[in-house]
Amino acid sequence: MRYAGTSVVLLLLFGFATGLRGQKPTVGPAPRPQLEATLGDGTVELSGLWKFHLGDDMSWAGQDFDDSSWGTQDLTPPAGSANPELGSSGYIPGWTANGYPKHTGFAWYRLRVNVQSSHGRLAIKMPNQVDDAYQLYVNGQLLGELGRFGEHKATAYSTLPRAFKLPRELRNGPITIAIRTWMDSASIFLAPDAGGMHEPPVLGHAGVIGTLIQLDWDDTAHVVGSGFLEMLILLLAWMVAVSLLSMDRTEPSYLWLSLVCAVTILENGVVLIVSFVPWIALTAGIVLQFVIISPIRIGLWVIFWGYWFRIGRMQWIHRIVWGLVALTIFGTAMMSAPIYGEHIPVHAAVYLTPILLGLRLCFGVLLCAITVQGIRKQKTEGWLAFSAVLLVAIALFQSQLRLLHIKTAFDVLGFAVGLGTISTIFSLFLITVMLVRRFLHTQRIREQWKAEIEQARQIQQVLIPEHLPQTPGLAIESEYRPAREVGGDFFQILPVQDDGSVLIVVGDVTGKGLQAGMLVALIVGAIRTAVQYDSDPLILMNSLNDRLWGRGRASATCLILQIRTDGRVTLANAGHLPPYLNGIEVEMGGSLPIGVVPGAEFFVSHFTLEPGDTLMLMSDGVAEAQDQQKQLFGFERIEKMLQQPISAAELASAAQDFGQEDDILVLRIQRRLQPENVPDERGILTAT
Repeated sequence: MRYAGTSVVLLLLFGFATGLRGQKPTVGPAPRPQLEATLGDGTVELSGLWKFHLGDDMSWAGQDFDDSSWGTQDLTPPAGSANPELGSSGYIPGWTANGYPKHTGFAWYRLRVNVQSSHGRLAIKMPNQVDDAYQLYVNGQLLGELGRFGEHKATAYSTLPRAFKLPRELRNGPITIAIRTWMDSASIFLAPDAGGMHEPPVLGHAGVIGTLIQLDWDDTAHVVGSGFLEMLILLLAWMVAVSLLSMDRTEPSYLWLSLVCAVTILENGVVLIVSFVPWIALTAGIVLQFVIISPIRIGLWVIFWGYWFRIGRMQWIHRIVWGLVALTIFGTAMMSAPIYGEHIPVHAAVYLTPILLGLRLCFGVLLCAITVQGIRKQKTEGWLAFSAVLLVAIALFQSQLRLLHIKTAFDVLGFAVGLGTISTIFSLFLITVMLVRRFLHTQRIREQWKAEIEQARQIQQVLIPEHLPQTPGLAIESEYRPAREVGGDFFQILPVQDDGSVLIVVGDVTGKGLQAGMLVALIVGAIRTAVQYDSDPLILMNSLNDRLWGRGRASATCLILQIRTDGRVTLANAGHLPPYLNGIEVEMGGSLPIGVVPGAEFFVSHFTLEPGDTLMLMSDGVAEAQDQQKQLFGFERIEKMLQQPISAAELASAAQDFGQEDDILVLRIQRRLQPENVPDERGILTAT
């Protein structure tokens, strides 16, 4: 049946009433024996009384079949009749309104025509509105069909303009026209007067019939042609959303708008395909458009606006929206072909219709709540988006506006344009402008952040010396591989002039990026200040803890070593990884990081670094490196590598190649076999 889209609205209004209505077949006046048609180069409408019979028998197509006992159907358009969907004149109610209120399935029409004065080959133009499929026979010969006919049923398509040429020898004289029709059992509930042909066929000269078919295609294009413009606007909006998403994946509204556009393009594509080519069956088109795609499109719009207004608890909105979508799909399926009328009783419309309207109302209430909260949060930008939300709501709830007798179809330059199409085009224009505006604003903020991070990185590079200070009796190597522009690991090597010892500080602050870099700068400044007064590792650790405590969530692991000229080592630890002495982990007790609690107690130990001994210090970025299978580099692999002589760079490279996840810091300290006389240097602060 043509224009099945609006039929769903009629289903909600008339399904219950038509399902219960019944009339006895009426017997019309005695039919004329045949229709006299004088053609010449013109055409004639095959209106008037047609023989009509329910059921199916292929012998009824024969030229000499006796149909005198059949009933009749008058295919003369009643005075003042109009299409209930489009408002066009010349509409003929179907057989459900003319004596056969409950019949579905096969039915036949027959008419005898005496053609006179024909000047060329003849053709028959079939009606543009037929429920739901048909085959055309002339003198028992099949000329063509619309739909796929099987042995017991037919698959229907939306009725398209069709004309079929008669054999060349049939130009004058009597001919018998038989039309085999099929109406699906669900169609009886989609319109109050479904069944058979709603216009008379037209017989005439093939050239003139061809012109009429072209005019019908023009009418079809004017009815649904605005869908092509809407498709173009949707495609442009989809391209903008996808382009913005490719440049900024942190803004989820770009993703959801692209999904909205894609689903709407799919919905419009189904409408256009059904209207122009018999690729999608009528029932399949209804299921795709109204049962599946339409509820999903509404849900996607609601989620898009939730992300656009940056509403909190979006996981709850997802649950509510997709729950409503599932219920709407289920309810609409029960009220649509092929379920309704066959598996769902007709009287179910009494309670199913209010339920479906209630579900639509829930979508509207949720969209209103999101919009109100968004306006409260975003003020000016929220009010700017309000007009777009209003247009989207009009497009989504167009069928409900029809129930309120609001005009939803307009004639624009000869094209039928729906209110939903107009709303969609203008809303997408506004949304695209807002998307570009938000993207440019986000890019400006991002550039500012990049500039600040670059400045922090440059400051950090200033704190890192090009060469490590040389210390008497020690060979020190360092390797640092930050995971980001600004690292969170730090280390410091400070020769102490008073006693010739060396202070070595390593640590890892909490957080990432710029925040971690600022915390490193704070710790570096605290170390530089504290070391001027005392070089004892425990006193330094307590001083750092006091400086960090009370600064929000600022904390850091830290390890401080003091190595004297005779190899004696004092170690204070605050939650950092223990060092490895000659490949063996130094045993240490547990302790909290600095900055966690005031007056914390930190682990302190003493040992001796003999000539030739090697001490390896590292951050947790080495052990926490991961490969593509999410396997850790791990401590076992570290211990195995330390069983043989290895440089700091080799260990850092091994962890980085394995799969770097965090900053990697490695310090290798070896006591020389023979002390060298190296002049003391002023302590140089090194940090990352």
